[in-house]
Amino acid sequence: MNSLHGLGGANLDLIVLLPVWVLTATACLLMLVNMTPRRAGSNLSALIALLGLALAGTATWLHRGITRPLFNQMFVLDGFTTYFTLLFVGIAFVAVLLSWDYLKRTALEHGEFYALIAFSTLGMIFMAAANDLMMIFVGLELMSIPLYILAAFRKNRFESNEAGLKYFLLGAFATGFLLYGMALIYGTTGTTNLSKIGSYLLGSPITSTPLFIIGSLLLLVGFAFKVSLVPFHMWTPDAYEGAPTTATAFMSAGAKAAGFAGLLRVGMGALPTVMPDWTHLLTVLAILTMTIGNVTAILQSNLKRMLAYSSIAHAGYVLLGVIAGGPDGYSAVLFYLAVYSVMNLGAFGIVSLMGRGTDERVRVQDMAGVGFRRPWMGIAMAVFMLGLAGIPPTAGFLGKFYLFRAALAEGHLTLVIIAVLNSVIAVYYYLRPVVVMYMTQPEGESLEISPAIPATIAIVSLIVLTFALGVAPTALAEAALQSVLSVFH
Repeated sequence: MNSLHGLGGANLDLIVLLPVWVLTATACLLMLVNMTPRRAGSNLSALIALLGLALAGTATWLHRGITRPLFNQMFVLDGFTTYFTLLFVGIAFVAVLLSWDYLKRTALEHGEFYALIAFSTLGMIFMAAANDLMMIFVGLELMSIPLYILAAFRKNRFESNEAGLKYFLLGAFATGFLLYGMALIYGTTGTTNLSKIGSYLLGSPITSTPLFIIGSLLLLVGFAFKVSLVPFHMWTPDAYEGAPTTATAFMSAGAKAAGFAGLLRVGMGALPTVMPDWTHLLTVLAILTMTIGNVTAILQSNLKRMLAYSSIAHAGYVLLGVIAGGPDGYSAVLFYLAVYSVMNLGAFGIVSLMGRGTDERVRVQDMAGVGFRRPWMGIAMAVFMLGLAGIPPTAGFLGKFYLFRAALAEGHLTLVIIAVLNSVIAVYYYLRPVVVMYMTQPEGESLEISPAIPATIAIVSLIVLTFALGVAPTALAEAALQSVLSVFH
């Protein structure tokens, strides 16, 4: 660490950007490897992807604590960037482990799948590190375009093609809102640099002009689409249901975290004086998102659609931290995004093991009797469902506790009461798979479970993290707080 500070500026820039170089090289290598002849069932692509992600994560960890602006201050390396880079790389690593055997079983084994995950992870990192509206746009597109392709990766299935098309069309539409908002903000402030926008707006009457208000609202619409806030959530259930299950796991955790990372960057860097004015609007969005997400999830019989509406509801919970603002509110957001990613990846990982061959079993009723016939799988699913419901001692409980505490500290009592009531509603549909697994006899053929050692390793690790972060959250909570403080300072 100390030796790095003694390096020349250009050399240090190259070194601290090593995670970006490694991921770019990994993605390009995966594309090239897929063009070479290999024997059926080769694990080369998955191994390259895991190695590249591991190297990127290691490089990020070794360079933690360094704060440095790059590319004319468009890209900022700080604690916030480091936190999210490690989170995104971890999500991608787990997604590759879950996909290792799943792609072979479902006849989707193509190296492009892992390359798309690597490219999308790069986009997520750019969004978290952005200090410029243009960098946010570049990151958003680099993240989203691979996700559109991943959603339609099962090209022989109608629902996958439908998922990719809906996601692409609505995503392009939302990007138009985002770009138009950026253009209006640039027109009123004369810059796209987030720090300069924030300085320009400090004490300026321009924040009350119609042009700037419309621009900031359009920017919010673009982020609202990416994190699935109501009423910009309509793409989520279809995209999650139609996409390959492991791709759904990746996008449900990664894209949501990246969307909030971009929103927080803009909120803390460019619009700190405007964020308090958004309180009432964000409060309405949070209430609608939590309520519609949870109530609609109750009606679902498809596990992937249920988890899709669940993810919408969780975006509403995360908004509580955004509304609270300040180091405590924003650090609660970072903590919750990490624990939510752990539990959601685990739940989708269990779903990816259900079925034989290209057949996938995704109905809640398909899990009947699994708790006794496959004890480890029943326990794992129960842990993730209880975690998502926020039941102690899982990490989900503490995640909600930090969010609710931050909101209460800022006087949002009514909002917290509504969030607690929504959490109670959510318990019903989260416990339904558990009840089906342990209290319902299977109808017809019993559920087949596909053995997958890499996926099993990932799921066991996620179970351990779910409990570890619920019992000993201090390290992650402190890392989240320091990450936010690095931006404020």
